[in-house]
Amino acid sequence: MATYRIEGFARRPRAAAYASVILAPLLCACSFALPYAPPQPSVPQQYEPAASDAASIARIGWRDFFQDAQLRALIETALANNQDIKIASARVAEARAAWRVEGAALYPELGAVGSATRSRTLATLPGLGALSYDIKEVTLQASAQWEIDFWGRLRNLKAAARDQYLASEEARRAVAIELIAQVANGYLLEREYEEREALARKTIATREEALRIMRRRYEVGSGSKLEMTQAQMLLGQAQTALHALDLDRQVNRNALTLLVGQPVKIAPSELGLVEAASPMALPAGLPSELLVNRPDIVAAEYNLRAADANIGAARAAFFPSISLTGAYGGASTDLDHLFANGSEAWSFSPTIKLPLFNAGRLAANLDIAKARQVRAVAQYEQTVQTAFRDVSDALVRRRQLGLQVETTRMVLEAANERARLAQLRFDNGRSAYLEVLDAQRDLFDTEQALVQLRRAQLASGVALYAALGGGFADATPFVINTTNAQPAGADPR
Repeated sequence: MATYRIEGFARRPRAAAYASVILAPLLCACSFALPYAPPQPSVPQQYEPAASDAASIARIGWRDFFQDAQLRALIETALANNQDIKIASARVAEARAAWRVEGAALYPELGAVGSATRSRTLATLPGLGALSYDIKEVTLQASAQWEIDFWGRLRNLKAAARDQYLASEEARRAVAIELIAQVANGYLLEREYEEREALARKTIATREEALRIMRRRYEVGSGSKLEMTQAQMLLGQAQTALHALDLDRQVNRNALTLLVGQPVKIAPSELGLVEAASPMALPAGLPSELLVNRPDIVAAEYNLRAADANIGAARAAFFPSISLTGAYGGASTDLDHLFANGSEAWSFSPTIKLPLFNAGRLAANLDIAKARQVRAVAQYEQTVQTAFRDVSDALVRRRQLGLQVETTRMVLEAANERARLAQLRFDNGRSAYLEVLDAQRDLFDTEQALVQLRRAQLASGVALYAALGGGFADATPFVINTTNAQPAGADPR
C-alpha cells in the first residue's frame, strides 16, 4: 500500500482545508508573555566629577579615535585573530542557530519515507495441497505535523531565542571594546618602556663618564675612594633599572602577542608619549547616552526581554496543545500504478493534548522562569551601576593624573636645577659627592615617574573611551564567519 501524507499544502483533502481556514485566525490569538516595560534605572543628571555635555566620544569609531598607524594595525590584527573574539563569535553563531530552531517550530514539519516490499507465503489448503503467494508492496509516504500556536508558547520561545541572539551580539561587541582597550594599553606601555629605557641609557652614559672622572681623580690623589664607590653605586642603580625595564617590556610584549594572536613587531617611534598623544577632546556626553552606547547594558536589556518571553512560554504550557495531521496518497502493488485512479486514500487527524498531572513540573518551570526574570532585572540594574562607576572612575583618574603630570613637570625642573647646582658645588669643593649622588638619583626617579604618569594619563583616556562604550559607532564591528549570515535583528526565517 502506498500512502502520501501532507498537511497545509495543495492536494490536501477538503476537511483539512476547512479546518485550516477556521483555525487560521486563532493562530495569533493569545500570548501569556509579560508586557515588556523598559527598565527605568536611576540615571544621574551629570557625571561626577562634572564632565562636558558635548556629544559623547562613544560615537567615534576606534579607527578615528586612535591616531597612531601602528596601533591601528595592531587592533585590526587583534580583532581578526584574538581567541576571545572567536569564542564570542561562535556564541553568536550558536545563539543565531538556536533562534532559527525555535522559529522552525512555527511551521509544519514534513517528512517522506519510501519503501518496497516483496514476500512469499506458503499455505496448505484441504484438497488443494500446498500453495504459495507472492506479495509485492510499494510504499511512498510524506507526513506533516503542525502544532497550532494558539497560546503563544512557540512564539514566545522564538522571541526569547531572538533576544538571546541579540544579547550575544552585544556581548561580542563588549568583548571587542575590551580587547581594543587592552591592545591600546599594551601599546602605550610599549612606548613608555621605550622612552624610559632611552632615559636610562642616557643616564648610564652620563654616569659612566662621571665614574671615569672620579676614578681618575682617585688615581691622581685629588679624590677619595669613597667618592669613586659612590659613583659606581650610582651607575649600578641606573643599570639595574634598565634591566628591570627590559624585563617588564618583554613581559608586555608577550601579553600583546597573546592579545593580537601573533608575534608583535613594533617599530621604534621618534615621538615621545606627549607628542604622540591625540589632541582630541574627550567629552563624556549625557549620562542617558550611556544606556544605549554601552553594549553590556544593551545585552542585559535583551536578556531581560528574553526572560519575559520565557515566562509567557512557561504559562502557555499549562494549556492544551493542538496539532493537525493530514494524509493523502495512493496504494498499488507495483510502482507503475502507484498514482492510478482508484488507488487514492486520505485522512485528517486533529489532536488535542491537555496536561492533567505532571507532579508539579509545569509549575516548577514557571517558577524557574520567574526567578530568572527577577535575576535579569537585578543584573540589568547592576550592569548600569557598574557602567556609571567605570565612567566616573575614568573621569576622576584623567583629571587627577593631569594634575599630577603638571606637578611632576615642575618637580622635574627643580630636580634638574638641583642636580646642576650640586655638581657645581662639588666641582668648587663646597660639598661632598654624596650631595651629587642624592640629586642625580632624585632626578632619575623623577624623569621615570613623569613618563609613567604621562602614559597613565593617556591610558585613562582609553579607559574613558571604553567605559562610554566607544569603538564601534555603527554597532557592526565584524561579521560572523558563517554561511548565510544576516544583520542583527533580521528574522532567519
